Amino acid sequence: MPELPEVEAARRALQSICVGRRIRRCAVARDSVVISGVSPLRLESALSGRSILEARRKGKNLWLRLDQPPFPSFQFGMAGAIYIKGIPVTNYKRSAVQQTDEWPSKYSKLFVQLDDGIEFSFTDKRRFARICLLDDPESMPPISELGPDALFEPMQLNNFIDSLSKKKTGIKALLLDQCFISGIGNWIADEVLYQARIHPLQTAANLSKESCKLLHQSINEVIKHAVEVDADSSRFPSDWLFHVRWGKKPGDVNGEKIEFITAGGRTTAYVPELQKLMGTELNMNSTLKHKRASRSHTKSDNSLAETKKKKSKDIQKGENSVNVAKKLEKGKTKIVQNGDFNGDFINDPSKKRGAVERITRPTN
Repeated sequence: MPELPEVEAARRALQSICVGRRIRRCAVARDSVVISGVSPLRLESALSGRSILEARRKGKNLWLRLDQPPFPSFQFGMAGAIYIKGIPVTNYKRSAVQQTDEWPSKYSKLFVQLDDGIEFSFTDKRRFARICLLDDPESMPPISELGPDALFEPMQLNNFIDSLSKKKTGIKALLLDQCFISGIGNWIADEVLYQARIHPLQTAANLSKESCKLLHQSINEVIKHAVEVDADSSRFPSDWLFHVRWGKKPGDVNGEKIEFITAGGRTTAYVPELQKLMGTELNMNSTLKHKRASRSHTKSDNSLAETKKKKSKDIQKGENSVNVAKKLEKGKTKIVQNGDFNGDFINDPSKKRGAVERITRPTN
């Protein structure tokens, strides 16, 4: 999922390559889910002929400032990405398009051709991204509701400590709250908590001043490094949790075992040996584990009883099948076969999550 470093990498590529150029033509996918609050024709009309003055970002949101409003705004969702054709792969690895790549991609939602021949595309495989057309993106939701940007507007340490002391929620959930700090997503939250040796379920207000300092330092260092390497994960330090946290697979980091829990509503990787609950949370966690163990035993007992019941039904079913077979042989039973399953509902695009008509590249 794109987080601050990935979106910042896209912003820097657009800022470097596209600013100062005029949009010759564009094409917008007929996708009412991703294209939000504006018709494709209106979006195409608003962008065509306009010059790009600046690429801006706050948190995980990006927008282009043109020579006149309205401006296109992008929420990257789970799989949004910017690709630019005609730039060196070594300079902007995340955004570059290979010669052999399909262009524009079948997942492209917005295709833009600039006056010098450079082309870029916003793609989204999973359709959780959003493209909007806004007169003033910074004054309108969701951007106006975001907290300070983790890269451009880092909290001062004293303000950070004071703010945490007032939060009665779990620290992982708080870090994921874009109204608190914008730009931190699931992998960054796991990484900074691991590096600060803080349990993801620890209540923010109960953190020691020293833990707050370590967390503040980790946030700044992780984001700064990820941005410096253009969000290229192969260049992340080898001792980061990032490299082994995916897919809920058993593993270890620096010799310590990784476990997975749910925190802030998200799958969370942490290292129990290094990230321990402190204070009242420790006692609450022990009680919770005891309750889970009790429920597990009860569930096992119920499962055993259900298995016995099912076996009894299977035996009865077998006996009934034998009786039916005997009646069939005697011609006393008539079986009517149901009609075949009708798949029209599944194949009807109108019944799906919004029909999509893919982009075709505009021609001269």
